[in-house]
Amino acid sequence: MPPKRELEELLQACCRAENGRRTCRRPREGPSCWGIWYLELRCSSLSRPQPGELPKAYAGAGGGGGEAEAAGEERSGSSSCCSSERLVINISGLRFETQLRTLSLFPDTLLGDPSRRVRFFDPLRNEYFFDRNRPSFDAILYYYQSGGRLRRPVHVPLDVFMEEIRFYQLGEEAIETFREDEGFIQEEEKPLPQQHFQRQVWLLFEYPESSGPARGIAIVSVLVILISIVIFCLETLPEFRQESKGAPPGFAEGAHREDGQFLLPEQPNGTPSPMHPSPRASPFFTDPFFLIETLCIIWFSFELLVRFFACPSKPEFSRNIMNIIDIVAIIPYFITLGTELAQEQQQKQQPRNNINNNGGQQQAMSLAILRVIRLVRVFRIFKLSRHSKGLQILGKTLQASMRELGLLIFFLFIGVILFSSAVYFAETDDPESLFTSIPDAFWWAVVTMTTVGYGDMYPMTIGGKIVGSLCAIAGVLTIALPVPVIVSNFNYFYHRETEQEEQCQYTHVTCGQQQSPFSAPKKRDSNQSLSKLEFLEAEDLESMKYPNFIPTSNPGYRGKKMLTEV
Repeated sequence: MPPKRELEELLQACCRAENGRRTCRRPREGPSCWGIWYLELRCSSLSRPQPGELPKAYAGAGGGGGEAEAAGEERSGSSSCCSSERLVINISGLRFETQLRTLSLFPDTLLGDPSRRVRFFDPLRNEYFFDRNRPSFDAILYYYQSGGRLRRPVHVPLDVFMEEIRFYQLGEEAIETFREDEGFIQEEEKPLPQQHFQRQVWLLFEYPESSGPARGIAIVSVLVILISIVIFCLETLPEFRQESKGAPPGFAEGAHREDGQFLLPEQPNGTPSPMHPSPRASPFFTDPFFLIETLCIIWFSFELLVRFFACPSKPEFSRNIMNIIDIVAIIPYFITLGTELAQEQQQKQQPRNNINNNGGQQQAMSLAILRVIRLVRVFRIFKLSRHSKGLQILGKTLQASMRELGLLIFFLFIGVILFSSAVYFAETDDPESLFTSIPDAFWWAVVTMTTVGYGDMYPMTIGGKIVGSLCAIAGVLTIALPVPVIVSNFNYFYHRETEQEEQCQYTHVTCGQQQSPFSAPKKRDSNQSLSKLEFLEAEDLESMKYPNFIPTSNPGYRGKKMLTEV
């Protein structure tokens, strides 16, 4: 840095050379172009300019009144034209140096757009300062150097790296490409109906977090689902299941139930007698369980119909797996209701003596089929996933991990075939062996590889025990291989769901107030106080005894300088 006396003499010489009209006395209304040039010279001298830059600046400043602006334009033009110009980027104390043409490959990003990155410029050190994650910037800078290849460092968490991508404004295309490279499924857009009333109804029944009434409807729906599941379990208890010593509803006292199956009373010759309908009315429609089930089905049907008519797309609604589960959970009730009504109508029209053995067996078979259909009601528990974020995360995790789950099943299949064959031939000479065939050993191999071990089948010979030990070890290794990938997918969906619920954004300490990436930086008002850099410059000028210089009057320089909020 040249001494102050030399700068003062050179400044006075430049003033006298200005067509003989200017002197070293400054006008009182504000600083001249030479005062502005001196401030710029102070900033450039602090950043250690290269030899030869000061003479060029002095030569450009000796022209005339408008030549200082021309020199500034010449310097800015030369900076933009010089593609090999290098700039320094400071990331939380770690300095990176790259060429300007490297960043200009992506002009729509934060580092590639000069108007965006200028807010983070530090004129004292002649560098750009970002208080961001340092390990992530290696990959960000490589994105510019490689022409668009984005690779996450292995030691950087996924959510942190995604936040860095958004901060540096690499664009949605880069984010989608990065997500595909990481192996995650693309987030589907959730369209809304066009009509206002239809949109309000859709939000009310589909998105519980949209409003207070929507939360109330969600709570009612969850309560109805829980009541339906409890009723489904309680009606299988013996004290509620058997009526009149086990007689099924609608039949005489003689019919009894054993192990959940309807049996016919035996005749004296030992053959089963036909089931005689009871003359009394069937208690099926007066059963409390049936009444509660009817109320639950009314709510489920109402909710399904309202959501169907309010949905934005009927085909998409019909293909949704959750809506299919809703339909499957409702259909068994109507099948059961239709069967009971048909049976009651048949009992009224058909005389008692026309019921033969074949009719009783057909009726028992129809009841067994009906019982299987009613078992489908257990899928109603999956309706809770509509209101449970945890079940949704689990479903998305399984969907994203289908490849790993397929590999797991394939490895288990190979192990079951291998070890069941080995244990069969190892135990074949033992007369008390429990492994009578290779298919019978499949169950033992599955139980052993999954480390369950029921103990119903076990090897007795030395060779069989060795095979069993190897089977258990292979099962542990086989199951443990894809588990980390599945856990990683679960953590990703869990963190993403948590961020969406809390609607929070990571806040970082940056150089100045962070603005919107697409908004222009705001200029400061002229009445605001001086920055630290301006105060030091004004103090230096005062020490050089320029009393007429007022460092707060040139709005063009102030507007230009306030862009660097460091």
